[in-house]
Amino acid sequence: MSVEEIVTAYHAAMLHKSADELADLYAQDALHEFPFGGLAPFKGREEVRAGYRAMWGALPFEPDEVRRVSLHLTSDPEVVLVEQDTLVTVAGQSITVPGLLVLRIRNGRIIHTRDYMDTGAVSQVRAATAAQG
Repeated sequence: MSVEEIVTAYHAAMLHKSADELADLYAQDALHEFPFGGLAPFKGREEVRAGYRAMWGALPFEPDEVRRVSLHLTSDPEVVLVEQDTLVTVAGQSITVPGLLVLRIRNGRIIHTRDYMDTGAVSQVRAATAAQG
């Protein structure tokens, strides 16, 4: 898969909350890290699948949209930066969660992800989710 296809498929997996779609983009021995999220990394495709199945399965809402803000190619042909906004509606409140993905892609598969999310926006989502009961 090309970089464009991988990023498009990644965002589709987020929109569908499909851990299988997401995991299928990863190499067998990939690593997915959350430097600002306080979450343990997922080591390998099957941990990505299981981890996202648990995380997304626990969310009582669907994303409204996953918007690519920009895609930056770097001087390293394996590394791309993806700026994105995930728009959600929780308890009648529209919240935008900005994020940045640093993807290392080799042979058409993601081998490493550093997944940065706006922790303030994530806190807003959690608070709205708790308020809706």
